[in-house]
Amino acid sequence: MPARPTRRHVPGWSLGLSAVLLALALGAGLEFRLFERTGFDLRQMYGSERPHEGSLWLPDYRVAIEAKPLEGLDDLSGLTFDSGRGTLFSVTNAHPEVIELNTAGEVLRRIALSGFDDPEAIEYLSPGRFVIADERDQRLVLVQIDDETTALDAGSAQQLSLGFGLNGNKGFEGLAYDTHGQRLFVAKERDPLRIYEVTGFPHRDPNAPMAVHLRDDPKRDARLFVRDLSSLTFDESRSHLLALSDESRLLLELDADGRPLSSLSLSRGRHGLSETVPQAEGVAIDAAGNLYVISEPNLFYVFRKPRD
Repeated sequence: MPARPTRRHVPGWSLGLSAVLLALALGAGLEFRLFERTGFDLRQMYGSERPHEGSLWLPDYRVAIEAKPLEGLDDLSGLTFDSGRGTLFSVTNAHPEVIELNTAGEVLRRIALSGFDDPEAIEYLSPGRFVIADERDQRLVLVQIDDETTALDAGSAQQLSLGFGLNGNKGFEGLAYDTHGQRLFVAKERDPLRIYEVTGFPHRDPNAPMAVHLRDDPKRDARLFVRDLSSLTFDESRSHLLALSDESRLLLELDADGRPLSSLSLSRGRHGLSETVPQAEGVAIDAAGNLYVISEPNLFYVFRKPRD
């Protein structure tokens, strides 16, 4: 006679606990999806529609230039504002180039790149000095750009390799620079999503010993409520970091402690957009607080606050 299967008694409190945990998990997932879909940050979601003191307050922004094609360009990635020249710089990775644009989205010049495998971001540091991030091998390369520059070679440049967590095409996607704190923020796209703070690079004296310090904050990064990071920019007037997510279609404003303060949705119907921004790959802010966004393959956007 075959043995009867043994029945295990599951206490009622265990089933209840499991139900509670499942409800919490579903609630967290719903909150995450709601955050992505609506673009509300945590303060907005929980009852505060007023600008937080000292915040840039992204909900007030409206699109001023929408989806302007950048003719003849593909695979644009990264964006930075050169405060000295009053222009924007981006990079392309299929055929590596640096692209200079004016603030109306018109191409001013193209600078050929050699020695770069997959440039994904560029950041303005000071007059003539920029850092370019090479994604796959996680290199940061210091380059000099002036009015006469027509080509740049990574082989002759000061550079720093940060070869940790290498996983192909999910490496460095964004750069931002804090001039006062002399910190370079480096965004790792995902798996895992990280924002690193690098000090000591680039070194102002190439002949002096380099002392590089790297800091990350996994708890801060876990609070971002986005699927990936595609670009960064730093608001010098408030010392706030802005983080762009392509997959979540959001731009987040983070305070000095990395806490989300406000957000801007890149979905159709939000902030005056008639269509969703398809693949946001770069964001920059100027001294007046105007926001510039580029989207692959070749679209240009400007967001501004309405004038009183």
